[in-house]
Amino acid sequence: MLKDRRVLLGVSGGIAAYKAAEITRSLIRENCQVTVVMTRNACRFITPLTFQALTGRPVATELFSGTEAPVPHISLAKWPDLILLVPATADLLARTASGRANDLLAALILAAEVPVLWAPAMNTHMWKNPLTQENIKRLVAAGHAFVQPGTGELACGDIGEGRLADNGEILDAVRKVLITKGKLSGYRILITAGPTREPWDAIRFLSNRSSGRMGYALAMEAGRRGAEVSLVSGPVNLAAPSGVRIVNVNTAREMYDVVMPEFPETDIVIAAAAVADFRPAEICQGKLKKYPAQSAIPLEQNPDILMEMGRRKQKQILVGFAAETHNLVPAGIAKRKAKNLDLIIVNHASGPEDAFGAEAARVLLIDDSDAVRELPRQDKHQTAAIILDQLEELLSAKQAKQ
Repeated sequence: MLKDRRVLLGVSGGIAAYKAAEITRSLIRENCQVTVVMTRNACRFITPLTFQALTGRPVATELFSGTEAPVPHISLAKWPDLILLVPATADLLARTASGRANDLLAALILAAEVPVLWAPAMNTHMWKNPLTQENIKRLVAAGHAFVQPGTGELACGDIGEGRLADNGEILDAVRKVLITKGKLSGYRILITAGPTREPWDAIRFLSNRSSGRMGYALAMEAGRRGAEVSLVSGPVNLAAPSGVRIVNVNTAREMYDVVMPEFPETDIVIAAAAVADFRPAEICQGKLKKYPAQSAIPLEQNPDILMEMGRRKQKQILVGFAAETHNLVPAGIAKRKAKNLDLIIVNHASGPEDAFGAEAARVLLIDDSDAVRELPRQDKHQTAAIILDQLEELLSAKQAKQ
């Protein structure tokens, strides 16, 4: 999604300057073109040679360098699609907010007509200082964007807000700025992910092996493409995708209560959660003791969320998942028809192709004409991209009919 986008990475003089090298590597992995500009103080923390080796491009440090470009701050300002400032110090914030152009980086920010994204890093007291916050307000009013710093132990030993945001958060912010008009912009997508847990007593529950990785990958990819994403998640051990609204639930009934009121205003629903079909009919208070042994657990059926959405479907595109151990194609087709789905993704649920808890999966995509597309075993983020490609085609076909 960021292929050939031009990012000018501005590095200013803070202890977090070394982390800009990893950001550079990550941008290059995303197939961005990266040019680095450093302040003089940044060069005291990390050398220009490091960034030159990573990018394969010269690193600019001086306002008047005697290079082929006689006015480097103007030529550099015209080059990028985005100016990314990592780390952004309180000094650079103050100079830019006051319109100063007393070094190359400050001058090109002033001369640029492209989005500017700041990733601040500084001592927590400097960050919270009213003067710094006022500078941020002025820059936001001028159209600049910010990645909020994290909280934790700082280089000086203080603990608080001011740490440079995580690499993933910065990259997600870059994507959000550069991919503002993706094909899914303006669409509302509701995604369910992970397992549900149905309590048996105060300690035990009925559940399954779903990791939630597929649903989270779909949410991240949909957000990258400009969609407004709501992620309703069962209990998982995954970080929430940046820019995605997330609602955490435990049981199938809790998921039902969140999903169904949102369904009428949603354009696409991707039901990737592994929702328990049954729950214990009674929840024992406290811990159920081993003796006397209980030979059976009476069960009752959970609401079938996907079936109910299929019944109520009007304008929505509805996508479901199936986990099967054998006869994948006929089982997938039967479930797609029974639940009125536009697309179903069928996972292997056993053997070497088992998708549960795995980072990779080999899946089948079955559309509303029962055409089957088999994907190779690959990372779930790659699978998510292909699924969303197919959904974009469905949206285009739907619009053409209207």
